[in-house]
Amino acid sequence: QVQLAESGGGSVQPGGSLRLSCTTSGMPFVFNAMGWYRAAPGMQRELVADISKGDSANYADFAKGRFTISRNGAENTVYLEMNELKPRDTAVYYCSALHGSRTYWGQGTQVTVSS
Repeated sequence: QVQLAESGGGSVQPGGSLRLSCTTSGMPFVFNAMGWYRAAPGMQRELVADISKGDSANYADFAKGRFTISRNGAENTVYLEMNELKPRDTAVYYCSALHGSRTYWGQGTQVTVSS
C-alpha cells in the first residue's frame, strides 16, 4: 500500500522559514511527478508547486521567488523550502504523488504563520 507522510510543519512568525518533507513507502516505481498543495480554512485545495521526474518544477504565482520544491527521485521524497512566509500562507500542506493516472495524497501538515 502506497503511503505518503509529511513533516516539517509548525508555527512561525511572518518572514520566517520552514522546510516541509514528504516521504513515501510502498511504491516500487519512481513517481511521475510529486508536488505540494495547500488548503486554507474554508478554501479549496490549491497547487503550491510540483516537480516532474525530470526535475522540471512548476510554481503557483504566490510561491514564485519564495518557495523551492525539490525531490529525490530514487527515494520518492519531495521537499518544499518556504521562505518569507506570510500570514496568508497559513494552511494545511499536502504532499501529492502521481503514478500513471493515479494521484496519492498524504494526510497533511499544518503551517501557521502568525505574530
